[in-house]
Amino acid sequence: MEALEKIRKIREEKKKELELRVNCNVGTKEKHILVCHGTGCTSSKSPKIIANFKKVVEEKKLANVRVIQTGCFGLCAKGPIVIIRPEDTFYAGVTPEDCEEIIESHIIEGKTVDRLLCKDIDGKVVQKLDDLTFYKKQKRIALQNCGKIDPENIEEYIAFDGYRALEKVLLEMTPNEVIEEVEKSGLRGRGGAGFSTGKKWRLTNEVEGKQKYVVCNADEGDPGAFMDRSILEGDPHCIIEAMMIAGYAIGANQGYIYVRAEYPIAVERFETAIKQARKYGLLGKNILGTNFEFDIDIRLGAGAFVCGEETALLESIEGKRGQPRVKPPYPANSGLWGKPTLINNVETYSNITKIILNGADWYAKIGTQNSKGTKVFALGGNVVNVGLVEVPMGTTLREIVYDIGGGIPNNREFKAAQTGGPSGGCIPKEHLDTPIDYESLKQIGSMMGSGGLIVMDDTKCMVNLAKFYLSFTVDESCGKCTPCRIGTKRMLELLEKITQGEGTIEDLEKLEELAIGIPKTAICGLGQSAPNPVLSTLKYFREEYLEHIKYKECKTGECKKLAKIQIDENKCKGCGMCKRNCPVEAISGKPGEVHHIDEEKCIKCGTCISSCSFHAIR
Repeated sequence: MEALEKIRKIREEKKKELELRVNCNVGTKEKHILVCHGTGCTSSKSPKIIANFKKVVEEKKLANVRVIQTGCFGLCAKGPIVIIRPEDTFYAGVTPEDCEEIIESHIIEGKTVDRLLCKDIDGKVVQKLDDLTFYKKQKRIALQNCGKIDPENIEEYIAFDGYRALEKVLLEMTPNEVIEEVEKSGLRGRGGAGFSTGKKWRLTNEVEGKQKYVVCNADEGDPGAFMDRSILEGDPHCIIEAMMIAGYAIGANQGYIYVRAEYPIAVERFETAIKQARKYGLLGKNILGTNFEFDIDIRLGAGAFVCGEETALLESIEGKRGQPRVKPPYPANSGLWGKPTLINNVETYSNITKIILNGADWYAKIGTQNSKGTKVFALGGNVVNVGLVEVPMGTTLREIVYDIGGGIPNNREFKAAQTGGPSGGCIPKEHLDTPIDYESLKQIGSMMGSGGLIVMDDTKCMVNLAKFYLSFTVDESCGKCTPCRIGTKRMLELLEKITQGEGTIEDLEKLEELAIGIPKTAICGLGQSAPNPVLSTLKYFREEYLEHIKYKECKTGECKKLAKIQIDENKCKGCGMCKRNCPVEAISGKPGEVHHIDEEKCIKCGTCISSCSFHAIR
């Protein structure tokens, strides 16, 4: 019981020390400077910001100031982000050169550095993180610790109730009681079709076998998706703890996390977390003084999208080529090396400890009748507040795009949103008030997927979009089954004909026939869902396909061979924005007068369309 007493002591002592991270009214002279060290802010020099802060603090001998690296705060569009506690002051777009001024002004003199304060979507300056519109409709459960703790410090995780759920499970609950709690919560898998997590755990538990495995799928391959990466970077111990709870519930003693090698920060942090957990007696044998034993190893993926499919992932862990297996048998019966195996993705596991600590009833009250809890989305594309958001299931697309995302830049109009990545579908503006949950998205021809949410404005061509996603799928197909290997290739060829002005009505009919047939015959989810972007764009934007075929025209200009870029004389204000941005000087006109495009010079890049605030160019 030595490890258990040590953990409890750390939790008690550290919790008081770190109270200012969550309580802005705590009475203390200590200051914590929290700096985002997620991938996004890292690419914008946040490691240098951390180093500069530490250097200034040391030079000025500020004993009451701590500089802490954290995971992603979510509002990536405003990064690099710095938050000072306990005041909760939110500084955006910080550079390494700003560190000394922040220390001098904010820490020493008590004066806010106004020029670095964040502007909200209404243009007003906001001082505190929680006052930003971006956060007001969010509910952070999976992302609870991201941006709050140092992900490389196990004691900070412990201070915020880390490993208390494991303690409760091992000392107070039977495996069956754990599974019942997960079932009762209504948690569904966050990586795809939304299968019941509790049911999956029970199925694996009921299969007999001396050796079982727990696997975490962190092979996040959808273009624009970075939910799982951010959780691993910001709160790696919550995944370790959840995998251990799963291991206890199904009778497994070994876990594997399969993470793509393109996530170096996530891999490094998870490796660090595993070493720390072993050092503190939380991985290995006789965990917390019980007879439970469990350990975790990391396996790196080479970036194959198909390895996000659970059986292809298992093949890759075993050292084989990543190709899906024919099911049944399912992994619960025959998974890794033919043994019963439980597979969930990162976001699914990130909910487990909160369910155990707060109870299934608490979790089940969040969300909708059939889609419980929250969902994390990587919000990107043509939206003001690009970033990571977590909202209760049932939140509408309109709320996410406009209330949280801040709307569409440059006064453009919303055209569609793509959910589920290459496996999902387009949601047009008439469905903006659709609740985001598993059933609602399925009804309108889309899917939840892992959580990528790409917003598109009225400058985007839906035919070109379908071609983009299908070209991705064709490249990523493992080639095992004919429908996926050949069928998607034929679909892409038809789309290329259409976008080049060579398509016919017969081609459109063939495209639709293939899109309907391939899902019925492909082996795995990649092939079965590959036609979804085509099917949804055909359903909601068929007129664009017909324009490409009948009139040989792409009104957005994205299909270069069909682009006819023109300036509407009735809308042009003569502001000159298009002229200034044209890379080939194809636009002429005096200030205040209607401008004109020289079609011989024009390369149809579309820059003028996106830069015109008056929608005068199409």
